[in-house]
Amino acid sequence: PSVPRHTNRLINEKSPYLLQHAHNPVDWYPWGQEAFDKAKSENKLIFLSVGYSTCHWCHVMEEESFKSEEIGEIMNKHFVCIKVDREERPDVDKMYMAFVQATSGGGGWPMSVWLTPELKPFVGGTYFPPEDTVYRSGFRTVLLRIAEQWKENERALLNSSQRILEMLRITSEIHVQGEASPPPSKEVMDNCFQRLSRSYDEDYGGFSRSPKFPTPVNLNFLFTYWALHQTTPEGARALQMALHTLKMMAYGGIHDHIGQGFHRYSTDQHWHVPHFEKMLYDQGQLAAVYSRAFQISGDEFFADVTRDILLYVSRDLSDQVGGFYSAEDADSYPTTTSGEKREGAFCVWTAEELRALLPDPVEGATEGTTLAHVFMHHYGVEEAGNVDPMKDPHQELKGKNVLIARCSPEVTAAQFELELGKLRALLQECQQRLSSARAQRPRPHLDTKMLAAWNGLMISGFAQAGAALAEQEYVSRAAQAAAFLRTHLFDPDSGKLLRSCYRGKDGSVEQNAVPIQGFLEDYVFVIQALFDLYEASLEQSWLEWALHLQHMQDKLFWDPKDFAYFSTEAGDPSLLLRLKDDQDGAEPTPNSVSVTNLLRAACYSGHMDWVEKAGRILAAFSDRLQKIPTTLPEMVRATAVFHHTLKQVVICGDPQAEDTKEMLHCVRSVFSPNKVLMVADGDSTGFLYRQLPFLASLERKDGKATAYVCSNFTCSLPVTSVQELREMLSP
Repeated sequence: PSVPRHTNRLINEKSPYLLQHAHNPVDWYPWGQEAFDKAKSENKLIFLSVGYSTCHWCHVMEEESFKSEEIGEIMNKHFVCIKVDREERPDVDKMYMAFVQATSGGGGWPMSVWLTPELKPFVGGTYFPPEDTVYRSGFRTVLLRIAEQWKENERALLNSSQRILEMLRITSEIHVQGEASPPPSKEVMDNCFQRLSRSYDEDYGGFSRSPKFPTPVNLNFLFTYWALHQTTPEGARALQMALHTLKMMAYGGIHDHIGQGFHRYSTDQHWHVPHFEKMLYDQGQLAAVYSRAFQISGDEFFADVTRDILLYVSRDLSDQVGGFYSAEDADSYPTTTSGEKREGAFCVWTAEELRALLPDPVEGATEGTTLAHVFMHHYGVEEAGNVDPMKDPHQELKGKNVLIARCSPEVTAAQFELELGKLRALLQECQQRLSSARAQRPRPHLDTKMLAAWNGLMISGFAQAGAALAEQEYVSRAAQAAAFLRTHLFDPDSGKLLRSCYRGKDGSVEQNAVPIQGFLEDYVFVIQALFDLYEASLEQSWLEWALHLQHMQDKLFWDPKDFAYFSTEAGDPSLLLRLKDDQDGAEPTPNSVSVTNLLRAACYSGHMDWVEKAGRILAAFSDRLQKIPTTLPEMVRATAVFHHTLKQVVICGDPQAEDTKEMLHCVRSVFSPNKVLMVADGDSTGFLYRQLPFLASLERKDGKATAYVCSNFTCSLPVTSVQELREMLSP
């Protein structure tokens, strides 16, 4: 490779996204004091660009504008330019995204914001084309206009930025209104269910026309709603909506039928043509939700999809030391000689390619049938490509096919007069061949940054799948990742989590010169993961660490005045606002998950002040929960858990004994949204016995493994029958 003409300060960063911009002609700075001081000393505006390494439009804006010598010269002359990886610094991203959304009515990435030297925003947007178009000003024009405004009207811009900041401060406040009590669970649950039911797509599942996102938070809410209303028509509909959505997603092109795992979202109503990036947080949440679908339905289809996701993550997103990488890009080179990347190039096929790879005749099928005939019929392959041109504005997918299961295996088997078992074997053979062929293509960029929060979500996915599917290897993988977090993303001296670490060039794990401290989401998702891992493994050290982190989360983020948790620690002068996220999105908002975490923590520790804290979070969000519950489905779900009180399911017995294992299998195979599991193994010196003295009074009956179902540390009569235990677990 030729020596780059330009190298800026980003070359010293660890973030893959920042490193992608290290050779731009733009004099980029990372977010930090050096850039802030330069802006103040030279009285220059700051141009802040926020994105992430697998963001398609971030790549486009870099190619068009940030690699342009002319535009780079304008940027360097008039602005101090700062690049931020939103995944490294969600605090910076959310603060300025709140501004962009409030002032433009939309948001997204790349995010482009102009700030005063005091970091106050006054103009913002997302992607800008390099030059003027009929409909909008180009980036070059915008830069020059803003530079001119600063030169001519500095005082007016400063006053405007101050007013904007005050407005944001007022509109972003989350606090208790009126009486400090949680909202009524039944009304909030019913309202959320009715709204989701009205927006549900009866044909293809999901809760919008297009684009369509997986939204695990909606599906988890529906499972909980079903569990609490099993005998009602509403409960049946909730379950049908969730399971149908999960099936249609798994059949769709959003699901990678060759390389496993799920893409980010679908651009159409049918889950067919996706944006092709794959995000760790999607895989973790979807593994958990497909596991629950299997628990509830007993349908092996959902177990197979769970295994498919975990195979992808184990193979392609796993670091050799135990952590999980963040994402795979949507764009890649179509061939090794291509000069330009295209979205989806790694994943799509022409009909001609498939015929060449799958020419074999199929014995026992209708005359003249080849593997290609069977595969192309099943996955909707068309000679001219199966992508609607309206969903391919840049014609990157012209003539290509995005695989989508158009028929059930039963229908395809009947079409070619094949036995069902034979068809499944043929499709598997085809998938293996295509996987080998795809391995010869240039791979998409892999973001090898490892984030505590997203690793937490993935640990939960492995742990919950391991418990529900009785697959010990998944539990072991979750434990390996948790050990990785404790070694590389936890500072034992301060007792705090760190946000991120990185794969080094030699495969080692590297850290920033000044490590980024953990945010609220890191604590919340790691604590949730440790509770899930304890229930799957019964290793009490994970519980002990979870409770330590919960105490630390309270200390760093709790708002004693208006309740709930701030997203960031206090004390960073570069953050002009401390926000509380108020919307479940691609990931649930940390306060939503905190409610359930606090209730679980109270059950495992006996600290009832955590129950009180959970109620105060619900009280702080009460107005939003009652008016627009579909913005917080995970918190709505948590209101039900709060009002129904968690059941402490205690199994007294030797964890290695068969009768104890039977009872544990029973508990893990039943979906019950308001339970925590623990084992009383008789070791009075163990962590759980020290936390919960009442365990010492529980005994095995007739020398057998014995179950107790307790509520607020008051226990039921003992049962030794798995059938009796199953009945007691119903919500």
